[in-house]
Amino acid sequence: MKQLLTGNEAIARGAWEAGVSFASAYPGTPSSEILANLTKYGEIRSEWAPNEKVALEAAIGASIGGVRSLAAMKHVGVNVAADPLFTFSYMGVSGGMVLITADEPGQHSSQNEQDNRWYAVSAKLPMFEPSNSMECRDMLLDAYKLSEDYDAPVLMRVTTRICHSKSVVDCADRVSVEAKPYKKDPQKNLMVPAFAIKRRAEVEKRMAALAEYSENSPFNKIEKGGRLGIITSGMCYHFAKEVFGEDATYLKLGFTNPLPSRLLAEFAALVDEIYVIEENDPYLENWVKAQGYKCKGKDTFPPFGEMTPDVIRASAKGESYPVINYNKELLVPRPPTLCAGCPHRGFFYELGKLKNIAISGDIGCYTLGFAPPYNAMDTCLCMGGAFSVAHGMQHAFDGSGQELRAIGILGDSTFFHTGINSLMEVLYNGSKAISVILDNRITGMTGHQENPGSGRRLGGDPAPVMVIKDIVKAIGFKHIFEINPNDLTAVKKALADALALDEPSVIITLWPCPLKAMGADERELFGNPFTAKYIVDASACIGCKLCIRCGCPALSISRGTNKAEIDGTQCLGCDVCAQICPKQAISREGK
Repeated sequence: MKQLLTGNEAIARGAWEAGVSFASAYPGTPSSEILANLTKYGEIRSEWAPNEKVALEAAIGASIGGVRSLAAMKHVGVNVAADPLFTFSYMGVSGGMVLITADEPGQHSSQNEQDNRWYAVSAKLPMFEPSNSMECRDMLLDAYKLSEDYDAPVLMRVTTRICHSKSVVDCADRVSVEAKPYKKDPQKNLMVPAFAIKRRAEVEKRMAALAEYSENSPFNKIEKGGRLGIITSGMCYHFAKEVFGEDATYLKLGFTNPLPSRLLAEFAALVDEIYVIEENDPYLENWVKAQGYKCKGKDTFPPFGEMTPDVIRASAKGESYPVINYNKELLVPRPPTLCAGCPHRGFFYELGKLKNIAISGDIGCYTLGFAPPYNAMDTCLCMGGAFSVAHGMQHAFDGSGQELRAIGILGDSTFFHTGINSLMEVLYNGSKAISVILDNRITGMTGHQENPGSGRRLGGDPAPVMVIKDIVKAIGFKHIFEINPNDLTAVKKALADALALDEPSVIITLWPCPLKAMGADERELFGNPFTAKYIVDASACIGCKLCIRCGCPALSISRGTNKAEIDGTQCLGCDVCAQICPKQAISREGK
């Protein structure tokens, strides 16, 4: 049976066909859809985890328990999961285990562009790099067999274009894989130093055996053509083929750790010149040069960004296809903005008016608070880092006599991810930094995935709601302000009260994302919050444009009258603009 699937869909399909029983992930673009698609297969228990580390640990536990498992995350998530990953490499598997890392050349929605192929080298893991959806499925099937045959967890590295592009996949039935009976084996599964030292030697034996596998892997092959040689992997293979076609001979690498030295020698004998085309770091290039072969790599192609056909063509041939010319000055910039009705808007509107503060942000929709008209975020480092960074900033300000207050801001999913630990740092060390948790009861930025505070699990089953205020109180905070962020008076008061304190405090803004489908528990908590519409009384509006400063895309200024207008198809009745208007020209429709 043939299906047209994205790479993420094909990974989910491949996991099902391979007999996987357990999968866990934390959502992160471009990997989020893997777990969402796995919910279609009832034989696999699929779960959102609070963060990538515990997702991998759960998958490791399932492997130790005897079943095939999968963990998925974006590239920066592997940084969070690196602690268990390196040690699990020593332990090896019972049931096969595959970790999907979704790298993002070009940084479309990521804070860095790291190359996670180095994790395979550092942790001594076999690695696959598919170049299309069909290979996502095929390589995953092979990965589970290899994982069990070589007693090794396997890393599969995909990239944004593979995750989200579609190609035809030949699908098959699910393989029946019996769970292996659990066997107590502390010398393999309990990594105290005495046992870990012995397992370290086993890792080296495994890598030597895998080197031989790499030479004969069906995913490493030579495609003969012209005397120009191209070494490539992943999506770059298709990009290179589009530029060079049959004029080149290709060494296409799909199993990329360990790399096949003998196959490289065979390839080099067929060509006069070698290009290494890869995205991000010179991983393959360094290997080629270490084997004694000259090649053109990052001296010819860009050291970062996507290696698309136009980039390859311009770099290697100095050519470009003709394009339609237009006056770029006529383009209206359309920066990303918070949605109409977003509960973060009222809070950032008031926060941006404060003076003598430094604001540490985090990863989420609310990172857009840095942009105009709010200008209410100064730093953004990593998931869960906002409170820790604010704590360090406050220490610096206090020690140097600067009259500044640090405010750390993160969202509910980020709080559950690693923000709890960050918050403990603030309280334990007595920081007067202000910690703000924007609770919209969903993981908004990556596509509305559930989290421990949303009341549902992956797939929609009801789950206990972990109430953020109760958790903060249990940690030991005395000063907790929970507010509706659409109430500007409440926002101003909470900020003023927190700034007046000389000890740790937490502000929790509680209002749901307007794009989220609310459950019965949330309707009980919030009522029916997104049914009202607001209108402008043109006779009362003076055209002061103050309402525009709340940044709502439903608001605009009429070119004809120079007065405010509200797009009723977008307005969700948050009431923020009405509170800002100095002339009460904005009111609820029907009142």
